[in-house]
Amino acid sequence: MFPNRPHGGKLVNRVLEGEAREKWLGRAETLPRVALDSRQLSDVELIAVGAFSPLEGFMGRRDYESILVHERLASGLPWTIPVTLAVTQDQVKQIGRAEEVALTDSQSQVVATLELQEVFQYDREREARCVLLTTSEQHPGVRYLQSLGERCLAGPIYLLRRIDRGPFADHTLDPKETRFLFEHRGWGTIVAFQTRNPVHRAHEYILRCALEIVDGLLLHPLMGETRGEDVPAEVRLRCYLSLMRNYLPVHRAVLSLYPAAMRYAGPREAIFHAIARKNYGCTHFIVGRDHAGVGNFYGPYDAKKKLLEFDPAELGITPIFFDATFYCRRCGQVASEKTCSHGPSDRLILSGTKVRELLRNGQELPVEFTRPEVAEILREAYRGK
Repeated sequence: MFPNRPHGGKLVNRVLEGEAREKWLGRAETLPRVALDSRQLSDVELIAVGAFSPLEGFMGRRDYESILVHERLASGLPWTIPVTLAVTQDQVKQIGRAEEVALTDSQSQVVATLELQEVFQYDREREARCVLLTTSEQHPGVRYLQSLGERCLAGPIYLLRRIDRGPFADHTLDPKETRFLFEHRGWGTIVAFQTRNPVHRAHEYILRCALEIVDGLLLHPLMGETRGEDVPAEVRLRCYLSLMRNYLPVHRAVLSLYPAAMRYAGPREAIFHAIARKNYGCTHFIVGRDHAGVGNFYGPYDAKKKLLEFDPAELGITPIFFDATFYCRRCGQVASEKTCSHGPSDRLILSGTKVRELLRNGQELPVEFTRPEVAEILREAYRGK
């Protein structure tokens, strides 16, 4: 069985190569420029390689409005997060009547071109209310929206230069590559696991449970922009590699980094993450407690409720839900409310904040919480901080 069909039926490819790329690189030098921030750079690359299929570029007003109100593209296809390119009014004036725009990185290097089909004004506060469900400046997504311009450029893009991912490049597969790998291994059912933290024992329990019902696992940690307090990406990569080497069945698991930025949009972002993994070829998607949440802005099972609003057949990917998991001292193993009858006093639950506090203080992470090899990587990284 071939891996899952892309969202909308076709895997988008907006990456130019060879003569076409050289031609456009030369042409781009004459175009007005728009500098992209790190999230926008990630979005450009993910659009181009098909991770955001069926998008071929930054969306226009019709899709944007439909997503805010109906959680669907204007075509009716499920989609929950706007993927837009916001600019200031001054930038719009500088672009003038140009039909094409060069998109650049922080070093002023052209990375892509945009065929400018539309410029529209949007309401940042309204988007925050609809997508993030809050306008509080304590929410990182709200702060990001407030930092942007008030107009959006829309149109298809072409990627001319891939982002230099340094040590992460060898562990980052495009959707066409994961699909080839899944087919080569003969996997018909593939479950994806999204995380922005090191994988601890409770996560490992979830992965093993999921592997009991599918052919293969895509460990797909998000490695784009996150909060400054999160564990650094290079440290997390070492933790993932250790887990793959020592504890997961290599013939049934693949590690690939997902170069997207976190939006911290909770329930809506859970749908967005599931659709992207469908484009990578996955048939199932693990949804845990407070998926893509931040602080106390969303309830622990709001993401589950949101996913249940959509028919899995329409989404094209099957969610697998897990309750909060923990180590039960009396059971002597990782468990959940569904499998353990003991009370809170018998349970070891460590939040990300608590883990970082222990590491900063030079204290040991309990072996019940994380594997010794992973604990040593984290301890080394935090030593002296």
